[in-house]
Amino acid sequence: MSERFAVLCPGQGGQHPAMFDLLRADARGEHLLREQGLDVRLGRPPDQILHDPQLLFANRHAQPLIVAAGLAAWRILRDELPAPALVAGYSIGELTAYGVAGALADNDAVDLAVVRAAYMDACLAQAPHQGLMSVGGIESGEVAELLRRHGAFVAIATGFDTLIAGGRSDDLLAAQRELEGLGARTGILPVGIASHTPLMEPALAPFTTALNAVDFRAPACAVLAGISGLEIHDVPSARSTLAQQLTQTIRWSSCMDACAERGVGVALELGPGSALSRMLRERHPHIECRSIPDFRSLAGVVHWLRSRLD
Repeated sequence: MSERFAVLCPGQGGQHPAMFDLLRADARGEHLLREQGLDVRLGRPPDQILHDPQLLFANRHAQPLIVAAGLAAWRILRDELPAPALVAGYSIGELTAYGVAGALADNDAVDLAVVRAAYMDACLAQAPHQGLMSVGGIESGEVAELLRRHGAFVAIATGFDTLIAGGRSDDLLAAQRELEGLGARTGILPVGIASHTPLMEPALAPFTTALNAVDFRAPACAVLAGISGLEIHDVPSARSTLAQQLTQTIRWSSCMDACAERGVGVALELGPGSALSRMLRERHPHIECRSIPDFRSLAGVVHWLRSRLD
C-alpha cells in the first residue's frame, strides 16, 4: 500500500461516446466488459446507449455505465500498482469506490447502481420536474440561504464559492434568476433528478434493503464517506453512509481536504471525465492528480503513476 496514493471515482456528467475506448483497446478490458454483461443489465447494447445522448445521460443508464467503466479500468490497473491508501467517490462514484476497495464485487456494484438509479427515478412520481444546477462566484453559505428561501437545497458542496444545487425545476430556475442577478455563475446540469436532497427520501428504504442484501466485505483500504469526508473501514458504516447520501448533501470539499490531511501526494481519477482531478488540483495544488482520459493508453497511466510512487 502507498500512503501517498489515492483513487478518485467520478459521478455523472463526464460520460461520453468514447468512454470505453481505452478499455476496449486492451484485451483484458474487452474481456472485463463482456463479464459485466451490460447489455443484459441495461436492457440494450451499450453502444446504442453511448451514441444516443438522451440514453447516455438518462439516470438509469448513466449510473451503471460510470460504475462499470471505473471498475473495469481499476481491475486492469490494480495488479501493476500499489494499493491506494484512500479511495473517494463522488455521488454514484461512491459505489465504484467500494468496488476499488474490495468491499463489493464488480457486478454487485453495477447491480446496485442499476437499482439505485431506478429507485431515484421513481421519486419523480411524487415530485416531478427535478434537476441539479451548478453555482459559482458567491460564498456558499449565502447561496445555501438563498436556495432555502426558494425551496431548493445544496446537493454537493465543492468549495468556498462553488456548489451544486438540487430541487424542483421551477424552484431552481427562480433561484437561478436571483443568483445571476447577484453576479453568480450558474448552469443547469444534464441530470433530471435532485440527487442528495430530501426529494430522494422515497428511495432511501428500498435502496437500504438492496444494500443489506448484497455481500459486503470490510474495505481493504479507507473509503471516504461522501456525506462527511470521514474514513469508513467497516461494513455497517459503509451501508449506512451509502444510503444516507441519497438524501444528504455530499461534502466533496471535505473529501478533498481529507486527502490532503492524510498526506496524499498523488491521485488518479478513474474517469470518465476529469472534473474531480481538476477540482483537487485547484483546491490542493501540491497534490499531483490526473484522470485516465488524460492518457492515450492504460499503460501510460501505469507509467505515470509508477514514476510518481516509486
